[in-house]
Amino acid sequence: MIKLIKNGEVYSPDYIGKKDILITGEKIGYIEDFISIPENFLDIEVIDASNRIVVPGFIDGHVHITGGGGEGGFKTRTPEIQLTDITKGGVTTVIGVLGTDGTTRTMSNLLAKAYALEEEGISCYVLTGSYQVPIRTVTGSIQDDIILIDKIIGVGEVALSDHRSSQPTLEDIAKIAAEARVGGILSGKAGIVNIHMGDGKRMISFIEKILEETEIPSRQFILTHISRNSELFKASIEYAKKGGLVDITTSSSRETNDNGELTPSKALNTMLSNGVNIKNITFTSDGQGSLPIFDEKKRYVGLGVGKVTSLYAAVRDAVSSEKVSLEDGLRLITSNPADNYMLKDKGYIKVGNDADIVFLNKTDLIIDTVIARGKVVIQNGEVKVRGTFEV
Repeated sequence: MIKLIKNGEVYSPDYIGKKDILITGEKIGYIEDFISIPENFLDIEVIDASNRIVVPGFIDGHVHITGGGGEGGFKTRTPEIQLTDITKGGVTTVIGVLGTDGTTRTMSNLLAKAYALEEEGISCYVLTGSYQVPIRTVTGSIQDDIILIDKIIGVGEVALSDHRSSQPTLEDIAKIAAEARVGGILSGKAGIVNIHMGDGKRMISFIEKILEETEIPSRQFILTHISRNSELFKASIEYAKKGGLVDITTSSSRETNDNGELTPSKALNTMLSNGVNIKNITFTSDGQGSLPIFDEKKRYVGLGVGKVTSLYAAVRDAVSSEKVSLEDGLRLITSNPADNYMLKDKGYIKVGNDADIVFLNKTDLIIDTVIARGKVVIQNGEVKVRGTFEV
């Protein structure tokens, strides 16, 4: 089925004005000021985007698609994510990770869920490994995983400066990055290492030393959860100003907590005010991951669950409350992750890219319609496509 989107104001994520967009199959075929329909052409669906802002489908680079957690025992393992948990947030591409538990959650399990989400209509990639070092891979090698398995595009999330980490050495992390880099070079993938930053005093010193003492470039790493406390956040600002990639987790509803953690929108505004390039920042949700609460002795005392819907909610808050431009807000969840992870057909509305498109209401920027790989999965706020086991 050919679809024609008419009369929308398009952000690609750069603003390009009012355009018509022709979708052929799963791809964007044409983008023009006006596209007419031949009188005898019947097999076409016209979608009116009047009073809508048309933007690229969102990319969430950190989702626990098979569930996460377990820090409070087996009953605290969060469940697998469902399709509409993702699409209701305007997300059309996810990158799946394991997290703390690399024993009862396995890479085979992660890959199977990624393929299942693809069959249900969205795009899904994964990172090999979990918090643990040595990295538990599919093939026995980080490099082989990245080269030989299409869905695997990097490594992570590997825990540093965290009481739940394997306490890896600097040499351990350097070797992981080197192997991921070569795997990426040989396969045309990013080979990025996603680093989970904990509350430890070492903060990002390991990464800084690797960049000083080896030939590995800063863009080989993405540091996530960087706004979890004030000292880590300050260090991350300086790191990002030097060209490092940093990621702000959006599954938080508090302005600050006892550790000085900022809301995502305030963290973003602070980074931009301090001279960090917008292209060095991403938002991710930590969706379906556990959000454990520990006391001062590192004992588990409570649990929350990350939501993919928090991703765009944080962008919308940044635009409305922190006066970040819509273009810059969108970059955090479209073009920036697409560029970082070398997702060649994602992150931009342009001819030849996957037809991953979101309509926003022009008045309040609320998500109206979501199109994933050319298929309408949400329309006028109503879910049109549900996951296999969703009621």
